[in-house]
Amino acid sequence: MEKMRMESPDITAQNIDKVAELFPNCITEAVDEEHSTPDHKVYKKVINFDMLRQMLSDEVLEGDEAYEFTWVGKKAAIVEANRPIRKTLRPCPEESVDWDTTENLYIEGDNLEVLKLLQESYLAKVKMIYIDPPYNTGHDFIYPDSFIMDSEEYNEGTGYFDEEGNVNYSRENSGMAGKYHSDWCSMMYSRLLLAKNLLAPDGVIFISIDDNEVENLKKICSEVFGQDNFVGMLSVENNPKGRKNSAFISVSSEYCLIFAKDKSKSHFIENVPKKASDMALDENGRYVHNSGKRVLVGENSFNNVVTVPTSDKNYSVYFRESDYQVVLRKEKFGEVDQTLLDQGFVKYYSFNKGKLVENTYTEEKFMELFEARALAFSNGKIYEKNFSDTIRMKSQLVNREYEAIVRGEKKNFSMELTTTGAGTYLKELFGLSDVPFSAPKNTGYLRMLASLLEDRDFICLDFFSGSASMADAIMQLNAVDGGQRKFIMVQLPEPCDSKSAAYKAGYQNICEVGKERIRRASKKLRTDNPTAEFDGGFRDLKLDTSNMNDVYYAAVDYKQDMLSMLESNVKVDRTSLDLLFGCLLEWGLPLSMPYTSEQIEGCTVHTYNDGDLIACFDENIPDAVVKEIAKRQPLRAVFRDSSFNGSPAKINVGEIFKMLAPDTRVKVI
Repeated sequence: MEKMRMESPDITAQNIDKVAELFPNCITEAVDEEHSTPDHKVYKKVINFDMLRQMLSDEVLEGDEAYEFTWVGKKAAIVEANRPIRKTLRPCPEESVDWDTTENLYIEGDNLEVLKLLQESYLAKVKMIYIDPPYNTGHDFIYPDSFIMDSEEYNEGTGYFDEEGNVNYSRENSGMAGKYHSDWCSMMYSRLLLAKNLLAPDGVIFISIDDNEVENLKKICSEVFGQDNFVGMLSVENNPKGRKNSAFISVSSEYCLIFAKDKSKSHFIENVPKKASDMALDENGRYVHNSGKRVLVGENSFNNVVTVPTSDKNYSVYFRESDYQVVLRKEKFGEVDQTLLDQGFVKYYSFNKGKLVENTYTEEKFMELFEARALAFSNGKIYEKNFSDTIRMKSQLVNREYEAIVRGEKKNFSMELTTTGAGTYLKELFGLSDVPFSAPKNTGYLRMLASLLEDRDFICLDFFSGSASMADAIMQLNAVDGGQRKFIMVQLPEPCDSKSAAYKAGYQNICEVGKERIRRASKKLRTDNPTAEFDGGFRDLKLDTSNMNDVYYAAVDYKQDMLSMLESNVKVDRTSLDLLFGCLLEWGLPLSMPYTSEQIEGCTVHTYNDGDLIACFDENIPDAVVKEIAKRQPLRAVFRDSSFNGSPAKINVGEIFKMLAPDTRVKVI
């Protein structure tokens, strides 16, 4: 039952609503100072009076104009993207699969902070990014980025963490922030700014989105990646029956925005059809459609036809799709060559008085197009193909139908490219009675996106990974075509709903669901494809605070109970493996390379990727260990600052490396 307001009506708000009915383009949004706090913004509708004045005037009024897309918090989002953080990624071998050999990563944590940490290690190394970000549903987002204070203060102020230090996702939106666009735009803008840095020069990003924010997302991407790098937008039928909670129209489609890092360097391969006989490289090294090796057929093949005036002669065109072969046969108008038909050729229109019947091509033009492999044949007609597209995609028609209610009547429609079926697949994969993750993406759809890239050896990043559908799709592709694609999944450990099938099955958060999905999908692939070779593992990494203690205090702030902390600048709960991966991030090394650990003179020595880095974090490292490391001449060497007793010992280490490994860069933590 609705409660009474017990207060007078808000006349200003009513007047704004009246203006909005007449002039919707004069309504914008601004921060509601009365209901906002330093750590939580609330927005309200306001009137753009300059626009309203112009709407009520028959003359052009003075004022600055610029073509731009902006919102409340845009500048703060840029600052947030550029702000450094004191965080690290802690390795978790016990929750990983094939830790020592896999090149895949699963990272648990807020994706904005994870993207910041990956800036050095994966700068311009990611060929494909796919994300399915949270849609603007009118609730607070679970990514409450701080634009004002540091992360710790912000998290305390917003209640982002509960009393036990876990992320608190049960917070409901007390205002209307989620129903406005500014928060969502800021959330996406900062992440896309960082994601662009990770894309390779020929990389591409695919973003799934619904109709609530598709216009805004395209504007943001045009600004971040450049309008000229817009590749296209797919309409994806994700729910053929339509969403039952849709108002007015039963919405059944979502979209996929596609932007390239540099469209001039991005080569895509057409997905359907993809038979070897239908694909060939042109003179620019690009794959083109419906071309292939032409098989000559005697004197009637195009290769041997001499172009002559045909005013008094008739020719018929025969085409065989299997080998893209055309025969120009002289015959009476309307007749057919049964021998060619028996060989699989199809008769198309005939030339009559120098023109192709029902087409405008002359014989000369027709032959020119054929030699250029620019002809398409379909349903008895001949078409000129357009090869100027950077990417061409077609829907795959599925031999199924679905029912929909239109004005009270039941209608049948064909089902084209769709994400339907993902829930059923997950239920079967997990052996549950209900779907363990809401609205998962279909791996068939994601495989199609990944297959658009010509390369089969690249890194695919998904920093809104959800149930890890993209990881599953990458493994499936590799199992089929022997590719070496790698994935990096990033997901916030959002708790599972207590009423969900996943929670009832014992999964506490989405990350547990995602990791288990990869394990089960890999096992299923190996069972279904016993001879296939693919990487079905992943290294699990968890976002955490810095490995180093905060010891930056003024002298007057030191207290007696701090002395034990000052004995080491490394936190007591951190292992040498934690320190190793922290060094990888700072030094910009990939996190998926092989490494070994060994004992030398009682000290643990880590060798990463056959000498890219050698590290030893023990206390009181003897000279013999330092000399052994230097003899191996690694590119980089790292020790703890407290590993050596005083400045003379550190100077001695420097001299050892100058003598034995002068090109090695040596650092301490």
